Amino acid sequence: MDSLKSARRLPDWFRKSLAPGQEAARTDALLKEFGLHTICESGRCPNRNECYSQKTATFMIMGDICTRSCAFCSVSTGRPGPLDLDEPRRVAEAVRRLGLDHVVITSVDRDDLEDEGASHFARVVAEVKKISSRPIVEILTPDFKRTQRAAVRRLVTTAPHIFSHNIETVPRLYKRIRPQGDYAKALEIFREIKRACASLLVKSGLMAGLGETKEEVLEALGDLREAGCEMLTIGQYLRSSAIGEPVHDYLSPFAFQSYKEEALRLGFRWVESGPFVRSSYHAKESFQSLKALLPA
Repeated sequence: MDSLKSARRLPDWFRKSLAPGQEAARTDALLKEFGLHTICESGRCPNRNECYSQKTATFMIMGDICTRSCAFCSVSTGRPGPLDLDEPRRVAEAVRRLGLDHVVITSVDRDDLEDEGASHFARVVAEVKKISSRPIVEILTPDFKRTQRAAVRRLVTTAPHIFSHNIETVPRLYKRIRPQGDYAKALEIFREIKRACASLLVKSGLMAGLGETKEEVLEALGDLREAGCEMLTIGQYLRSSAIGEPVHDYLSPFAFQSYKEEALRLGFRWVESGPFVRSSYHAKESFQSLKALLPA
């Protein structure tokens, strides 16, 4: 695999300004006004300004404290507070005020809740879909480990345009990277989605640079395709907090291109693979390219 094994510093070609532009500053101000969170901010995403300028944002609902402690994530772990029942309305109003064309809704894990947050997630989606401009709605959900079938079927009834869950890494690394996760259960969510609605576009994401091998990545891609996943993002893992998992290696643009070619060969319909790629990268463009697959 073409990668840079020394992970002490970013390669020169892997640098991008995080300084907020005018559109990003406007978005930040509105989010603070509405008391909302985005993974764009919490995860220090390098594409924040680009996405905001293209009228795309990823809202993180159900608070900013997660019940899990994934080694790659900068979101705080602990005991979350009660759900904010007014949050669905405020998310929808923020989407309307910002004039967003494509909305990605994700969340922290809420293993503390009886339905793991599925009903609240569904209420947010339903409110956003009431907006007269009819933005594209993409959901990026937890694995709903205890209530997966019921949670998936509840969310499918809200008719999102894309249903996504990130497996994040290869099975060998789950114990270290996603200690409360389960690789087999993560794959099963895609089968559940397809059983509930065969025409719904299904998406997942992987991070590179956590110590995985090329062979392990290709095996994971095969698992995703077998489970019904059609859309894929592969991006470089970056350490977003001092206690996060160290970067094991930086992959070159050539290596990411190789992964994209392999994924397309396996039958994925849309693949974004590159150093700066994140789950919502080019989300709007990917849907526009694939909307012909959705039922009329």
